[in-house]
Amino acid sequence: MLQISRLRNAKNLVIEGLRKRGWTDGELIILDQIIEADDYRKKIQTANDELLAQRNRISKEIGQLFKNGKADEVQSAKLKVETLKSEISENEKSLSEFVETIQNLLYKVPNVPHPKVPAGKTDKDNLLVKDWDGELPNLAQDALPHWDLAKKYDILDFELGVKITGAGFPVFRKQGARLQRALINFFLDEAINAGYEEIAPPLLVNEQSGIGTGSLPDKEGQMYYMEKDDLYLIPTAEVPVTNILRNEIVKSEDFPFKFVAYTPCFRREAGSYGSDVKGLNRVHQFDKVEIVQAQHPDLSHETLDEMVSYVEILLQKLELPYRILRLCGGDLTFASALTYDFEVYSAAQKKWLEVSSVSNFEGFQANRLKLRFNDEFGSKRLAHTLNGSALALARIIAALLENNQTPEGIKIPEVLKSYTGFDMIK
Repeated sequence: MLQISRLRNAKNLVIEGLRKRGWTDGELIILDQIIEADDYRKKIQTANDELLAQRNRISKEIGQLFKNGKADEVQSAKLKVETLKSEISENEKSLSEFVETIQNLLYKVPNVPHPKVPAGKTDKDNLLVKDWDGELPNLAQDALPHWDLAKKYDILDFELGVKITGAGFPVFRKQGARLQRALINFFLDEAINAGYEEIAPPLLVNEQSGIGTGSLPDKEGQMYYMEKDDLYLIPTAEVPVTNILRNEIVKSEDFPFKFVAYTPCFRREAGSYGSDVKGLNRVHQFDKVEIVQAQHPDLSHETLDEMVSYVEILLQKLELPYRILRLCGGDLTFASALTYDFEVYSAAQKKWLEVSSVSNFEGFQANRLKLRFNDEFGSKRLAHTLNGSALALARIIAALLENNQTPEGIKIPEVLKSYTGFDMIK
């Protein structure tokens, strides 16, 4: 959530950043509305502070009047205190309303992009920061896309998923299920070895947890909602894991906080048409291992670079061709200040598939979460939060199946063989 102090002190920079996201003059009006509402809040707060001081002063005087036997003046003073109490109560009600109004306005404002973020409206405007410099897999003419390989080797059943639940809920089976489990364990082990604490979080979260990470109120249409219980199925482990630190004042010497979690992820917006959403390219339920960090603000962008390097090493170990893009303003998520996307090459489809987003949210989530720390001067400051997919399994599996197909079967990358217990899907 945007800090009002930042809006007041650097309004032009905030406007410049939001324009990178494609915000128009009409949308930017909300910034003036926030400042105006906050001005009214301050005015009421000042008036109320004066009334409180006046009430406290008269209350003290009443005791002295009692001692001096001035009963008539005591009664008059008591009436004045009652009047002040009524005015204070009205002001506090108005203050509460203005605080809620300001908060609801701030909830509508996305994070201000970092200066490194390129301007642009769609993924076509994303900046390629590292291209694949090796050879791309050269498959035979009769190479199959992963949805046909799944049927050929009986490792993944899309029709069965439709029967059980509906489109976008694939069923992994036999060696396909074991490959998925192998990837999960490999990703978790790698993260634990890199110093991340493993978390097994709930898959359902309350509204406050969704608000804390910026998933709500921005993404109600993308999240599955359990109306009777007022709970949401998680779109990513980022939501429950980051909320571990909600309403916490941490010690600066305890930075960084490093968490890793494997969870299924649930997203309603999977789409329904074209090759972009066929097979595992876009599904409603998929497995993902997520890394999350809370870091000192002075070190968060250095940490972002480290997390990008970490994901890059995972893809190298899986022997998958990859490239890295820096997202433009229009392609950033609501809460992100700076995001790097990883794409792997899917050889049979001849296309790049996004498999990871690594983001620095700076203080945006921390402001919603009230995640603070005491700095060396004793002041409370907002921490910075970061997260990354390490990795999302659905498209990783799609690329592994397609890129490693041979006439004898589908080869398993060397790093996974000890996890799968087999070296080829036959």
